[in-house]
Amino acid sequence: MTTLSLQSELRPSKPNGADPSFGGALRSEWIKLRSLRSTVWSYAIVIAISLGMAALVAFALTTMPEGSAAIDATDGTAGSVVQASLAGVLFAQLVAGVLGVLVISGEYTTGMIRSTFAAIPTRLPALAAKAVVLFAATFLVGIVANLAGYVAASLVFAGEGISAPLAEPAVFWPILGAAVWLAMVALFALGVGAVVRSSAGGIAAVLGVLLLLPIVLQLIPAEWAQDLVPYLFSTAGSGIYSSSSLESVGDAFGVWANLLVAGIWVTVSLTAAAVLMRRRDA
Repeated sequence: MTTLSLQSELRPSKPNGADPSFGGALRSEWIKLRSLRSTVWSYAIVIAISLGMAALVAFALTTMPEGSAAIDATDGTAGSVVQASLAGVLFAQLVAGVLGVLVISGEYTTGMIRSTFAAIPTRLPALAAKAVVLFAATFLVGIVANLAGYVAASLVFAGEGISAPLAEPAVFWPILGAAVWLAMVALFALGVGAVVRSSAGGIAAVLGVLLLLPIVLQLIPAEWAQDLVPYLFSTAGSGIYSSSSLESVGDAFGVWANLLVAGIWVTVSLTAAAVLMRRRDA
């Protein structure tokens, strides 16, 4: 009886309120994400860029000299509205990439990652929780930003008697796909940030993949380089939201194939992060 009592006293007690479950990890990561100033500013910039670029591009398209713009009140209106509505995605993806890196690299910089790993010694649930929270938040913000862009573009086009209902598949699917793409960029950047463990290095790597790599391959006068272009992360991403339906629309891949290619990039990034996170010290 004395031995059992002594063992009970020596056994570490569970801290009050501690919750090592995955649900607890999700709540913890959500609190951390929304408490960061970089999160608020990044998501605000995404929405502002979407609004501004949509209105700007829509105005430019509607003020082009007659015959120089491919806009017609009875033909091709959905494509024109979508083009203007999602004009900001090219810039918003860069913001999503920067945020994805900062979400994890910031913890390594401040040393908070040690507390995270102390609460979740297995580490991988912490990475998974970060990924789930970041994907969900970025996707929702992407939907809001894209819908805001659609409204702004629609108001400009309405002055020319041009409209494209949101319920039309050629409008709805690209808007949804663009939000998925922004969330995938954030996840890819999260994995890169966990691998590099440096804000500057992670951001440089992500922007290099999104912007520099396509340019480099296009400059190489070799057939193999051109064959690789459709498999690039940025190329697949643009195919996700530029297609007007779930079927291939004249590009090298349909939207599902583009999702697969982009998903492979994200999977490789997060897998490398998971392996190194288990092997390296905090």
